[in-house]
Amino acid sequence: MKRLIERSRSVGEVLRWVTQNPGKVSASHYPIALHKLGQLLQQQPGPPMGAGDGRGPAGQVLEQPEFHALCQAIVSGCAKFDNFSIVNCLYAAAALGLPGESPLVRVLEDESRSRLGRFNQKDVSMVFSSEANNKALEAIFSSQLFYENRQERFIRSMAEWLPRKAENLTPYTMALIAKYVARHRLREPRLLDTIANFLLKRGEQLDSKVIQKLVFPFSRMNYRPSNHVELFPKLEAILEQKAGSSPLATVNILMSMFQLSHFPQTVLHQVFSPAFITNVMSSPYALIVRRYLSLLDAAVELEFREYSGPRLDPRYRVLMFEHALTADEANRKYSYKGLVAEALRQLVGEECYRQDEVLPPGYCTDFLLWINHSGTVLPLSRVPAASRAPPATSPATMSLRSSVLALTSDLQDFAPFAPETPSSPPGPRESGRAGRVVLSVNDKWHYCQNSDILVGSRAMRDRHLRLLGYCLVQLPYTELEKVSGIEEAKHYLRQKL
Repeated sequence: MKRLIERSRSVGEVLRWVTQNPGKVSASHYPIALHKLGQLLQQQPGPPMGAGDGRGPAGQVLEQPEFHALCQAIVSGCAKFDNFSIVNCLYAAAALGLPGESPLVRVLEDESRSRLGRFNQKDVSMVFSSEANNKALEAIFSSQLFYENRQERFIRSMAEWLPRKAENLTPYTMALIAKYVARHRLREPRLLDTIANFLLKRGEQLDSKVIQKLVFPFSRMNYRPSNHVELFPKLEAILEQKAGSSPLATVNILMSMFQLSHFPQTVLHQVFSPAFITNVMSSPYALIVRRYLSLLDAAVELEFREYSGPRLDPRYRVLMFEHALTADEANRKYSYKGLVAEALRQLVGEECYRQDEVLPPGYCTDFLLWINHSGTVLPLSRVPAASRAPPATSPATMSLRSSVLALTSDLQDFAPFAPETPSSPPGPRESGRAGRVVLSVNDKWHYCQNSDILVGSRAMRDRHLRLLGYCLVQLPYTELEKVSGIEEAKHYLRQKL
């Protein structure tokens, strides 16, 4: 039957084979028949299926009793079809151009939604390519299977059609798409710019929590949308009006903008105001907002020196993070950090570095070392405690920049340096002074997908550590994956240091 359908030379022949031989037709034959009909109709002149007023070859097929019989057979039996046949029928119906309100499409969509939890990745991709309405998209993007797996075919398809469909999507659907884009670190300009255009057109109608979800992919992918000159001022104006309605969403949006090196001054006046702080301190999410405000305050000190408005009261300053990020902990067994740690231990000794050290304003570093003016890695016991790192408690007693000045002063008086040893690798020179060096193991999840661009939070961390006086040595996974064994790793670190 499969060969007979595929070799058919006319629409009528396909319909006859399927409708006149019901005992020989199985579930897998129906999508083949629909696909073949689509191929044959493309070869004929006239409007496409589902378009216009029904005239022409395509419209005539819709009216044929045999086609209605084919559709009815699928509708009646699809509950017993396997997943592959279901999604192939839906994909073929979409390719034919059948309208979304047709009984066949409605039944296939309902059956697909009921099975999403059992679909494999290819099945879900095909369903996505077939459906484009809000209800269907919400069901797909809400599927845990789909959300957790990146699908190349789906991404290519979405990048093509999303710009055309965006106006008809609800904010909830667009927020689900933004969540998926951020989850899989998809730095696809067409997707991100579409979200940005949606936000520019509808931002004033959205509440802060939805705006937060739509803005997050930009900072996550370290990407300034093509319309950022219009969008960012629009977001500032919206935040001025809605800052107090959802403080947590407000500081999240601010953090996204800060990661993209955009500093909305008027909104900062609000979030650092006594009224905003008082409101936050009495809320159940007080600690997390304090963490965000502390990091925002540090970013103002380091990157927005012209700001002259209110600042966060030192009493409320806390570390943004007190340990390694959740993603780094969850992926530790896939990280190259273990290889680097063992190579570093053999190369300079455990007393010469700290692993997973948290530095104010709350950045976890992979490896922290001190290297003197002649290139020797110093045992941390030989470095004054005040100079090794800023205090691990709240940086309330001094600004971050004054902390750096104090550390520099300590270093100028620091002597003698540790003696050179054959195992000590040459180190970075920093104007004759001892250097605080951070080795940054950049694993695959620290980058945007299929890109050498660090995600926004990692990029901002690096900017701030440099401004605080640390010398960053980047160890990207693309280099580490070429290292084989400890000896090669030690040679690699010698070169890097």
